[in-house]
Amino acid sequence: MAYTAETWPITAALLQFPGTDATGQHINDADASAWAEVLQEVKDAGFANADLTDSWVRPGDLSKERLAEFKQTAEHVGIGIPVISAIRRSIIHTRDWAENLAYSHRTIDAAAELGCEVVSFGLHQAITAEQQKQLWFWTVEGYKDPVGDKEAWGNAVARLRELGEHAADAGILVSLEMYEDTYLGAADSSVQLVQDIGLDNVGLNPDLGNLIRLHRPIEDWREMVAKTLPYSNYWHMKNYIRDEDVARDSYITMPAPMESGLINYREAFKLALSVGFQGILCTEHYGGDGLSITASNQEYLRRQVLPKTENYVLGQSQVAQGRQQPSGRTGSNQPVPSQLAGV
Repeated sequence: MAYTAETWPITAALLQFPGTDATGQHINDADASAWAEVLQEVKDAGFANADLTDSWVRPGDLSKERLAEFKQTAEHVGIGIPVISAIRRSIIHTRDWAENLAYSHRTIDAAAELGCEVVSFGLHQAITAEQQKQLWFWTVEGYKDPVGDKEAWGNAVARLRELGEHAADAGILVSLEMYEDTYLGAADSSVQLVQDIGLDNVGLNPDLGNLIRLHRPIEDWREMVAKTLPYSNYWHMKNYIRDEDVARDSYITMPAPMESGLINYREAFKLALSVGFQGILCTEHYGGDGLSITASNQEYLRRQVLPKTENYVLGQSQVAQGRQQPSGRTGSNQPVPSQLAGV
């Protein structure tokens, strides 16, 4: 059953909600009513599902009892949690890689307990002190993965494969979030990383907004879409207005609703369907009333971008989408069970 504009699962990112309350208590330790308040706000904005972004609740650090309480809270509110996005916990961090790897494994276990379909990981690290001073943190360069370091690349492949194997045992997809200046910071290296990992259930999260917002020359977004979507299984979606004056070496960006920014998602999604993409979508936005813009992004997708009927030609993906078999890949070549199959 192919997804349509009406049935395509779309989640709201929870970037707008802080991980600590006014007293400094982490939201993991808050009463369940605090979780319910956020989830109800997301539901009231028009979402049936949320991406459990761990800048808010860290499910991998919840006890089994509190994880069950969180699941019950979401069910009581009536909102689905099909995805966890674990961010800024790089498994090749020079000092903290072992701790981050263990946390990533706990996050997969938590995802299985919550009934998630996808866990999204990245290689980006914490925002630097200098980035925190800026209105938009991406205007100042942050951490960079070492270019040409075969050992670091090999560690990324081995550790992400380890997570992928764990996730496969739990019937979960792993999606790797593209992010500036990491091994997932360009189309070619991102695809190469997935190919080197070589597991059907490990694909890309082509968050191209993370790349087009940079105040420097970038890859053409159409080329990035063409290269990465055949290997993608989940999608963080946002957009930015971008202005370039190459002669003056001037590049300016700012967040924009998806229909108003540089990336033409109508065009991008046609390509996505042609290469077999059937992944869950997540709408995001930075700044202002981010949840309202995120909700308008969902409306734009359903109104203008997603197919209205099932009668479209769906290509063959190079990675598992949860409900179909991939082609031309190593591994089991079996579809990963989907918690959302038949939606």
